[in-house]
Amino acid sequence: MEFLELAKERYSCREFTSQAVEKEKLDQIIEAALCAPTAVNKQPYKLWIMQSEKAKETIKSITRFHFDADQFLVLGCQEEEAWTRKYDQRNFADVDGAIVGTQIMLEVQELGLGTTWVGHFNAPKLKELYPQMATYDLIAIFPIGYPAKDASPAPQHAIRKSKEEATEIL
Repeated sequence: MEFLELAKERYSCREFTSQAVEKEKLDQIIEAALCAPTAVNKQPYKLWIMQSEKAKETIKSITRFHFDADQFLVLGCQEEEAWTRKYDQRNFADVDGAIVGTQIMLEVQELGLGTTWVGHFNAPKLKELYPQMATYDLIAIFPIGYPAKDASPAPQHAIRKSKEEATEIL
């Protein structure tokens, strides 16, 4: 698939079937995350694959935006591991996390699966339940599964700024 076509087709999927995601596809999603570019290649992120029944129930207890997906990835970053720009002390952990998350979403789409970026979740509770996450800024949860037949983009999905609104030639 052409990249622009892939980028345009990707949408926030919020309805899934009960079909299990194959290990090979999950491995490809992880591989896409692992090859994401990060500032100075610091790679300040960690992914937790929430696939046990207990882990899935935990996700359902900390957000209503789980959509009964088959798999969940939790993405976290550590500022201490990220690059900081010397001129203004801008830390790039969240930027790196956004790049990793975007590559996850695009690979999910390429594989015929669906996901959405969930930022509305109880991060303190998740850190309490999983102490290995405690030192990370938990950026997103990605529910992953096969889109339901009636899954479709939200009405506002196609609303975009015009080229003139979004760009300026200097």
